[in-house]
Amino acid sequence: MSHQLPDVQASRPDVSVGLSQVGVTGVEKLVKIDRGSDRPWVFMAEFAVFVDLPRERKGIDMSRNMEVIDEVLEAAISEDAYRIEEVCGDAADRLLAKHDYTTTAEIEMTAELVTHEETPASGRRTQSTSTVVASAVADEDGTREEIGAEVTGMTVCPCSQGMSESRARETLDDLGVEDEVAEEFLERVPQPGHSQRGHATLTFTADGSPDVDLLDVIDTAREAMSARIYNYAKRPDEDHMTYEAHMDAKFVEDCVRALAEAVVDRYEHLEDDVVVHMKQSNDESIHQHNAHAERDISMGALREELHR
Repeated sequence: MSHQLPDVQASRPDVSVGLSQVGVTGVEKLVKIDRGSDRPWVFMAEFAVFVDLPRERKGIDMSRNMEVIDEVLEAAISEDAYRIEEVCGDAADRLLAKHDYTTTAEIEMTAELVTHEETPASGRRTQSTSTVVASAVADEDGTREEIGAEVTGMTVCPCSQGMSESRARETLDDLGVEDEVAEEFLERVPQPGHSQRGHATLTFTADGSPDVDLLDVIDTAREAMSARIYNYAKRPDEDHMTYEAHMDAKFVEDCVRALAEAVVDRYEHLEDDVVVHMKQSNDESIHQHNAHAERDISMGALREELHR
C-alpha cells in the first residue's frame, strides 16, 4: 500500500524570509565542447546551481535541480556544444522553467583547461593550465552569460626593486663608475625585487554569449602581469622569465590597470553594456598576507574612463 508523501518544501517556513540563493554546489560533470576542425575540449567541470526562494516557501525542490543539471549536461556531452557559457545559459533557462516559484536561476562553472605552448628561450613543448570560469543568470528579462579564466603568472614589486637599484647606484659610485655608465648599466640590467606568483582573472558578461575567444582572454590575462611562467623550463627559460619580470615590475594595482588597458585595445567590437571583471591576487613572498585588487565595470564606462 503506497502513501502520498507530504511536500514539506512547499510548506510555509517558521521564519518568513526570502532567500536570494538556494541550491547545490560541488556538482561534477564531464563536458565536451566541439571546436570544429580542432580537437574538442573535454572538461571535468564543477557546477553550482541556485534559484531564489520566496518568503512563503520552506525549501526548493533539490532533486529537481539535480534533474535539470543531469538533463542539460548529458545533452552537452551527446550533442554539439560550441561555447562553454552556452551550456550554463541553457541550464539556467531550463532551471527557471522547471521552478514556477522562482524569479532567478543561476549556474556557475569552473574547470581546468590545458593548452600546449613552447618555452620562451629553449623552444621546448610544454603545457599550460588555466581555470575556466563560466556562469549564467536567467530571469524574466532574459539570460546573461559570463566567460573568462583565471591564470597564473609572475610579478615583481617595484618598491623593492627601487631600493635595490638605489643600493646598486651607490655601490657603482663607490667603485668609481661614471654616472653615465652606471645609469646605462642599470637600464640594461634590472635590479632584484621580491617576486610573487600572481593570479589574474578576466571575465566578460553579456546578454547571451559574450563575443570573445577564450584562448585570447587567457592570453590577455597572462600578459598583464610582469611575466608569463611555464610548467617546464630549461635554464635559458628561467633566465628569460626572471629577466622579463624584473624589466616590467608591477604592483598588484598595475596588473589590473594593465588588464583594463588591454581590454579596451583588444575588444573594440564589444558593446558598451558588456561587463568586464578584472582581478589580480598575488601570493606575497616576503609577507604572510597576499595583495589583491579588482574592478567590475561596463565596457562603455571603462572606455570613457581611459580616454579622459
